[in-house]
Amino acid sequence: MKSEEYLEEIRKRENLSRAVLKKIVAEGDTAEFQLVTDRTYTREDCAYADEVTQRFVPEGMKGRAAVTKSVPTEEGVRRTLLGILRTRYPAVAAFVSPDDARVSLSEGGGRFFLTVGEDDGALFSEDEVLDGLSKELGKQICGVWSGEFRREKRARGEIEREETAPAEYDAAPRFFPVEGYAPIDGAEPEHAIYIDDLGREYEGVTVCGTVTYIEEKLTKNGKPYFSVTVSDGSGSLRAAYFSKKATVEKVRAVQRGDSVCLTGDNELYNGSLSFRARKIDYGAPPEGYVFETRPSRPVPARYTCVFPTPVSDFVQGALFGEVALPAALKERDFVVFDLETTGLNTSAASGNIDRIIEIGAVKIAKGNIAEKFSAFVACPVKLPAEIVEITGITDDMLAGAPKIGDVIADFYKFCDGCALVGHNAAAFDIKLVRYYGEKEGYLFSHRVYDTIPFSQELLRLPNYKLNTIADYFGFTFNHHRAYDDAFVTAKIFIELCKKKGGLPRA
Repeated sequence: MKSEEYLEEIRKRENLSRAVLKKIVAEGDTAEFQLVTDRTYTREDCAYADEVTQRFVPEGMKGRAAVTKSVPTEEGVRRTLLGILRTRYPAVAAFVSPDDARVSLSEGGGRFFLTVGEDDGALFSEDEVLDGLSKELGKQICGVWSGEFRREKRARGEIEREETAPAEYDAAPRFFPVEGYAPIDGAEPEHAIYIDDLGREYEGVTVCGTVTYIEEKLTKNGKPYFSVTVSDGSGSLRAAYFSKKATVEKVRAVQRGDSVCLTGDNELYNGSLSFRARKIDYGAPPEGYVFETRPSRPVPARYTCVFPTPVSDFVQGALFGEVALPAALKERDFVVFDLETTGLNTSAASGNIDRIIEIGAVKIAKGNIAEKFSAFVACPVKLPAEIVEITGITDDMLAGAPKIGDVIADFYKFCDGCALVGHNAAAFDIKLVRYYGEKEGYLFSHRVYDTIPFSQELLRLPNYKLNTIADYFGFTFNHHRAYDDAFVTAKIFIELCKKKGGLPRA
């Protein structure tokens, strides 16, 4: 039996289109073909696999297929890649340590990167090794794989590695003095922490700012408590304050616009930081106080978990011949990006901010779509059913994905020196990117262009949803996946710039 022919038949089913044959187990007159797919399969798919398997076993034997689902992870692919190197290419493995192998996943496969010394390429054929590794990975792990070698200097037989530890970054919390103190609970705070710096757990810390929202509520036991939001010059904070009999009337007198101090604990609750106010008093920042802007963490020296790959749009190239690209579009680079998230909450002041589960982006360089950035992001909470339905992203697909802190660092590097572009970016995507970037010290202060107002300026459409604008230009895409949305947004942005003859207002 030829496994290639067998898999060719198996892969005619959509949910088995990237299936691999892991093992054949023969017991008596039965042969079990163990298949692995990265897609959710049905009973009909299993029945089809059984039928195909029966056609490929010797006459007189019973053939059956055992189908399981397994979504590739970067670490799993990396381990498999290193194993193939050791067994199939030991001469190459001698020059590649585990830290030299990196993997970037994409829909339906991905790319791998092997770092070797500058002069080691003369010892083996790079193309032969890459082709062999790609083919063998495709046999063991669902998807299509490709790779490349990267060069580093060697000294005394070892790689002189570029420093991968983050550059020193002063993340110490900032404080300001409290003035105009008047007691309610009598905490008597002398200093308050910047709300923007509440990035970890604290006990007995004070925040001080203007009340922008306050509402009295009742617990299940009928006891009053207050939901209050305060803002200082660095950010906003929503907190719960459980009143006391001696102070409840004084707290009821607090109104929007008053300046107060909340003293309590910043603690983890259901995996997220939440501020619990134990005491409330009047107080304010010093008159005329200017809140400091923390400088951004430096751009990382190298990518660590998400590696951009070249990409192009041949249709785009044909369209460019019709209308000349505006000079402004060719004079600078743009990163067009999109997010998939667990929800729509972009403000920590209105509750737990939603999580990013996928970032997709393309870079427009000199007017051409040139690079791709795509990554799933680990999510420590179960995905809501409606998000799974809309995006097609499941908890299994996020298993083994890198943490947001690592992905956002690579994305910050990808965006270095570029303006940002997105569809509804100003109202949604950039808020989440800035929030999670700031938590890691990366300030996304880039100029942002939004294709919604840009489209409204130039087009007359019944609505300005992404798929409506894409239909106008004749672009088809897989909606509600970050990279696909980013790619079509980039094409739309280019066409709008051509139609306007320049860039939109930022």
